[in-house]
Amino acid sequence: MQQKSVASGLVVFICFLIAAVEGYDIQAFGVAAPKLAPELGLNPSQVGWAASVAMIGLVIGAFAGGWLADRTGRRPVLIGSVVLFGGFSLVTAATHSFDALLWARFATGLGFGGAMPNLIAVAVEIAKPERRAATVAAMFCGMPVGGATAALIARLAGEGLDWRAIFIAGGVVPLVLAPMIYLLLPETRPAADPNADRNLMRALFAQGRAAPTLLIWAAFMLTLVVLYLALNWLPTLVIDKGLPKSEGFAASMAFNVAGVVGSLLVGALTDRLGWRWPLVLAYLALGAAMAGLAAAGASLPIMALSAAAGFLVMGAQFSLYAVAPMLYPAQLRGAGAGAAVAVGRLGSIVGPLIAGELRNGGFSPGQVFLTMTPVALAAAAIVFALARTARPAE
Repeated sequence: MQQKSVASGLVVFICFLIAAVEGYDIQAFGVAAPKLAPELGLNPSQVGWAASVAMIGLVIGAFAGGWLADRTGRRPVLIGSVVLFGGFSLVTAATHSFDALLWARFATGLGFGGAMPNLIAVAVEIAKPERRAATVAAMFCGMPVGGATAALIARLAGEGLDWRAIFIAGGVVPLVLAPMIYLLLPETRPAADPNADRNLMRALFAQGRAAPTLLIWAAFMLTLVVLYLALNWLPTLVIDKGLPKSEGFAASMAFNVAGVVGSLLVGALTDRLGWRWPLVLAYLALGAAMAGLAAAGASLPIMALSAAAGFLVMGAQFSLYAVAPMLYPAQLRGAGAGAAVAVGRLGSIVGPLIAGELRNGGFSPGQVFLTMTPVALAAAAIVFALARTARPAE
């Protein structure tokens, strides 16, 4: 039993590192953009497309990666995905034109998308039933760790940081991880059943699963609207409230670091109490935190509320990851999780765009934060409805 526990811990750690690379890359593009844009001659619209195209690739990769892994195995698809996003992060560092940058970022997103549903499926399949949410949360709290690392590097390096070096680091690490995955990660996909129904549409929508599928897609999407608006806009909105730039970076750090703590604690509560009430209460509290950020003007409450928002939104999202695959038959667990990740990621595209359009329309930073309160409350209602309709497929 102890040997099995150690092996499971090693698997979680490897997957944690993969998630950390994604979190690093998401933050790294924002860090690199101020120097990348003038060097490549990009206008703001082109920078926006370069940021968004990676998320478009991620949506496609999540659908394809989950579906493919259910047929060929988690490990080969995970290795291929990691090599893809590592290799094209290096290609990003070597680009000298807008078109090349777009293709490099799109391919990087494909790799991230292919990895994500398989990380979720691996976590669910290696964890004890009473530890599933905590295991998934421990794995995915690598994302805020990676994001915080990128923000910290940017703050320490200052103006001397070469934007190409940011992507080189983000490419080398996953390529080093790939052989570790091959050597150390066990295949967790259930043994193939020749009589199993592998039709994805029936898996998602047949036998009473239509309502849970649509509800979990909506919950993922609304959560990621809030999360990615904060990841992309929190420093800017804090600075636009009249605080110095250092406070904007500090708010981002507080959001990411508290997100790690929230991932672990909300995951543990979800395993202990069931997922309905911990997640519903987390979303209700998130709505209150966003309203508080809208009203706050001083540094201390803004830092505290930024930390609270990170704690709640990441804790809820990463615990929800543990729910998604269990709604579907074992032979289509990856595809079901991939569909939820892919549809949910539309929220990661929409969230930053909402903030930009609201600011262009004359909304104050506080008003932008306040628009996220009804989004969080809607997510609470959807999770409550999901808990009443979901029937685990295991």
